[in-house]
Amino acid sequence: MMHKMKLQNDPFIKIKNKTKTIEMRVYDEKRRKINVEDLIEFTNINTKEKMLVKVKNIYLYKDFDELYKNHDKVSIGYEQNDIANPNDMSIYYNEKDIKENGVVGIKIKLVND
Repeated sequence: MMHKMKLQNDPFIKIKNKTKTIEMRVYDEKRRKINVEDLIEFTNINTKEKMLVKVKNIYLYKDFDELYKNHDKVSIGYEQNDIANPNDMSIYYNEKDIKENGVVGIKIKLVND
């Protein structure tokens, strides 16, 4: 199955460069349809560039705190010298949606890799 998602420029480039290998989202109705081996087409919000990834694994957590504790910060989109803070995700998601749905870490791999 093919899914479509939009991404900010920074995470898009990190996925393209193969440093970010886990995409983090609220586990809402749209994300619940994603399965291992599915394809996701990411569109860069700024440039409209597209890339295709394959879902390699799905990790479910109650919140971003739990997700951050279970994954290397570079794999979720931080630089090695950054301080990874789960509160950074509040830019994209409100606390109510996180509590109601939980969160998902989607392990991805570039297609044509």
